[in-house]
Amino acid sequence: MARILIVEDNIINQRLAIAMLGQGGHESLVAGDADTGLELARRERPDLILMDIQLPGMDGLEATRRLKADPATAAIPVIALTAFAMKGDRERMLEAGCDGYLAKPYHLPSLLAAVDSLLRGSDPNP
Repeated sequence: MARILIVEDNIINQRLAIAMLGQGGHESLVAGDADTGLELARRERPDLILMDIQLPGMDGLEATRRLKADPATAAIPVIALTAFAMKGDRERMLEAGCDGYLAKPYHLPSLLAAVDSLLRGSDPNP
């Protein structure tokens, strides 16, 4: 079981991610915006972060850059969750420091496979 921080502003998407992660035996922490997500990541040191990219205020890419620049949170794997699914979007997410990428809408098997892969230290999107 891992502790996973979900940074997502949409309450329905939050609840869906919590339910899916729960089915995989994982515990969830939730932040509705990037600033709260950064604070929770520093304080709680989750095992992994699911980061929505389109957030109010600071977007998920900037939040990921800040996480990866901070020695306290740099090692925490981040999976980008985004509706951006065009050519080049995955590369843009990875360049910002995300360790994985899932296009919305994602499904239980793909979410749990990406989470489990990163928790084992392997590439979730080979």
